[in-house]
Amino acid sequence: MKRLNNAFLIVLALAAVSAGAPAQTLQPGAVPIRRPEAAAAAPPLATTAADVEALKDAVAELREEVQSLRDELRRKNQVAQQAESISAEAAAKANAAQAQAVQDQQAVGQLNADPANLRSVNSTLPNNAALKNAALSLQDSPQNSSADAPQTFNKQMEGPVTLHFRGINITPGGYVEAAFVRHSRALGADLPTPFNSLTMPGSSQSQLSEFFGSARQSKITGFVDGRLKDVDLSGYVSADFLSAGVTSTSTQTNSYTLRLRQAWGQAKFHNGWSFLGGQEWSLVTENGQGISPDDDLGRTNDARPKTIDPSYNVGFVFARQYGLRLTKSFSNKVAVAVAMEAPQATLTSHGNAANYLLGESGASNSYNTSATYSFNPSPDVIAKIAFDPGFGHYEVFGLFNRFRDRVFPCGEVGTTASCDGLAAGATSAVGAYNAAKNGGGIGASARWKLPQHFVFGVKGFGGSGIGRYGPGGLPDTSIYADGTLHLVKNLIGLSTLEWHGKKLDLYAYTGAEYASRTADFDPVIGKQVGYGAPGFNNSGCYSETLPATSTTNGTGGFDPGGLADCTADTRALIEGTFGFWYHFYSGPRGRFQFGTQYSYVTRQTWSGVAPVGAPSGSPEGLDGMVFTSFRYYLP
Repeated sequence: MKRLNNAFLIVLALAAVSAGAPAQTLQPGAVPIRRPEAAAAAPPLATTAADVEALKDAVAELREEVQSLRDELRRKNQVAQQAESISAEAAAKANAAQAQAVQDQQAVGQLNADPANLRSVNSTLPNNAALKNAALSLQDSPQNSSADAPQTFNKQMEGPVTLHFRGINITPGGYVEAAFVRHSRALGADLPTPFNSLTMPGSSQSQLSEFFGSARQSKITGFVDGRLKDVDLSGYVSADFLSAGVTSTSTQTNSYTLRLRQAWGQAKFHNGWSFLGGQEWSLVTENGQGISPDDDLGRTNDARPKTIDPSYNVGFVFARQYGLRLTKSFSNKVAVAVAMEAPQATLTSHGNAANYLLGESGASNSYNTSATYSFNPSPDVIAKIAFDPGFGHYEVFGLFNRFRDRVFPCGEVGTTASCDGLAAGATSAVGAYNAAKNGGGIGASARWKLPQHFVFGVKGFGGSGIGRYGPGGLPDTSIYADGTLHLVKNLIGLSTLEWHGKKLDLYAYTGAEYASRTADFDPVIGKQVGYGAPGFNNSGCYSETLPATSTTNGTGGFDPGGLADCTADTRALIEGTFGFWYHFYSGPRGRFQFGTQYSYVTRQTWSGVAPVGAPSGSPEGLDGMVFTSFRYYLP
């Protein structure tokens, strides 16, 4: 607009100058031409000094604007030249990078052909940083990944030591531990605690305390995962040294066998389905979120007690066993799963005749030959549904199991039913048959993350024949007088309270396990048989006996005297625990922590015949335990 005003002033000035000029020039002697309209024309405009001055100002402003436009044009030309130079330089770098990438890909291909070459990458390859980055990015390249694909496993499983090789991730893990435990009542055990073996008041062991130091809980783990177009594949193996091989000893060399904890493979599809097979935490074990496999390091989906004791706490429902599992997740809010898992049966029965067969000791070269294993007719079937509505985690689950033994109706001296023709005092396997019983139970759990870093949880499980799913090791079954199975009713429960800070974790647990009486009366011998019968003799549970003096096989001094007349079947195990973990360091170089735990556990027994003057016919075992642990976790 300013430019139009200046131009208008110039036009007006020119017009004024033109109007004030002579109309015509006369040559000498010429006659002027008289125009009729001349007399009526307007008087000429006068040009003032102010008009001239305004014209000069307008011209000056135009010159300034022209100069400004020239400067702007010059600056833009310089920017264009710089951009052209940068583009040329970038193109040159891109060509060089492409050439280097081709060279690196060839080197990676050579390494894939010979895995041993991986050990010398840094020393033999030029520009090894670029090669390392190229190798590490192979798994996450566009052809091997999808932006919206779910993770194979919790991302925390991967750490700074994750290796990327041939399209898979390999994450070694584990920890080393220096643990100490003091028992107020001697058990001849370091880790884990044998809750159902707590000694009675008359045992010599109950008069002695014991101290153990152990590194046997140290773990070795390995996690492998890879990704296809619409499925994530993964596998996990972990082991420690808490096994009980016949050559294990803490004398001189402290040699212990390696124990398999977990070994499973999983295919997880992007539509929410997943299939898992191998040895894994049982489906009855509580998860922290959804339904997915756990590692053994307390890092992923973990709802296990944070105790140092590898027996965890009385009342914790768990098992680690072989199984096949199918899971479906719905938008991370609901998950359902069904599993078939390897069964076993724990048996405790007293006074029975040899008229039944449940299993046998472990076969040589297969299992521990000092342990017994049941002949299982079918797998345990477990179903679970988990909810994560946004506040809390909730689970409901059910278990079906089946037990079977072989019954020998003529296996007891004096039996007459269906055993006609037997001589007095004779027994026979004639008429033997198989008998089965169905068992199982239902359970539920809830866990809430509360304000101020608190976690509170409760879990309960009840049924018949489920005793082995608690750390107390209570029996699943006993035996009727006729040799058939009599399932024990079990209840298992645990409450949890935890506080998690930046460096300090505190925990407290209270749990209980219960096994019912399953007694029966045998008319042939006129006595009660089975488990927890009120007629069982507990009169010797308070009387200490002399140790065995035999030196056969070097057992002299290492064979406490056994209590006579002390059946003492466990009715309930109750334990209270509190402790802490302090994390000195947790970062890319691993985790170093120290913990202390105190536990008090009681073993309450079913009442029986009491001795004269004894305080009770229900003797009780107890133990106060102090654990400490130093651990270093691999990153």
